[in-house]
Amino acid sequence: MTTSNADTGSNPGTGAEPGPGAAAAGSAGGSAPEDKLRAWFAGRLPDGWFSGAPEVRVDREEITVVGILSAPDVTAGASDAEAAAAADGRTRRFREETREHRIEIAREAEHRFGRKVSWGVKWGERKVMFTTFSVPVMTRLRQPERLVLDTLVDAGVARSRSEALAWCVRLVGQHQDSWLGDLRAALRKVEQVRGEGPGL
Repeated sequence: MTTSNADTGSNPGTGAEPGPGAAAAGSAGGSAPEDKLRAWFAGRLPDGWFSGAPEVRVDREEITVVGILSAPDVTAGASDAEAAAAADGRTRRFREETREHRIEIAREAEHRFGRKVSWGVKWGERKVMFTTFSVPVMTRLRQPERLVLDTLVDAGVARSRSEALAWCVRLVGQHQDSWLGDLRAALRKVEQVRGEGPGL
């Protein structure tokens, strides 16, 4: 869901190069600079916003901050629909009450780390993103790969090749969490070994 600039504190872009502070955040994969970035958010966010430390994820263009909201009190025996409605109300209230403060924090983070900031909350298994930052990614595909995308389009799974490619990426992310986690752990090890090596 794309939201207005008023809720982000930054202007959505189309894949521009990161700003001067980008090097401070490191590359995707969990390097030491990334840990510092997460620690900065943990210290910068006001107490009481979330139940526990928020989930902070980062790539070359964007930082996403997702916190867990405390469950609202509902009457005993309330139905699932009533509980969901109460949670939706809690989410809307949090979004409106923290808007200005989130904008301030996002601007500070963008200046410091050279990335846009997106916000979201979750309770239970449900997650709601207030903002998103879409970045175009150009790639070259051979005919067998293009045929896969065209099949998805012809079947109505996606409306275009670009949407079909995004669908494939989401599918891999959903079903390969363990493998991707191992890969990120390996990248963190590479960054650690590289940092311990002799200087040039």
